[in-house]
This record gives sequence, C-alpha cells and structure tokens, in this order.
Amino acid sequence: MKLKILAFGITKDILGAAEKELETQDDLNVGQLKRILEEDFPQLVKLKSYFIAVNEEYAEDDQTIVNTDEIALIPPVSGG
Repeated sequence: MKLKILAFGITKDILGAAEKELETQDDLNVGQLKRILEEDFPQLVKLKSYFIAVNEEYAEDDQTIVNTDEIALIPPVSGG
C-alpha cells in the first residue's frame, strides 16, 4: 500500500518536505502509522502533540487507513 502524507508547519520541517510517500506491506490504522513515522522521524516524538487527519478530519488511533485516503500531519497549534 502506498500512502501520500502531507505535512504542515513544524512537521514539514521534521519530514524535510511538504509531502512524503510511505509504502507498507500491510493495512494500517492511524496508531500504527504514528509509530512508523516516529521511528523514521524521531523528532516527531519530541513535539508536545500532533494530530493525524484522514480525508480532512482528525482521526483516532484505531481508524483504518486505505491507500486512497489523504493523510495529513497536523502540528501543535497555539493561540490566544
């Protein structure tokens, strides 16, 4: 399965690009994807928080991902 992962803000800096392609042998859920990304890009673990969106909606760790899904890494957001 090939996934296209979009990155924004600090996550774009960590991945070194606004878009990365990830190829996996098996189907994944969001939690598994996070673990893979954190192994490949350990600086993600250092973020206070980040979210994964699937098809423009925040996703829970148990949500299944299919190769037609649009995946985005959403960095921590601060505001006032």
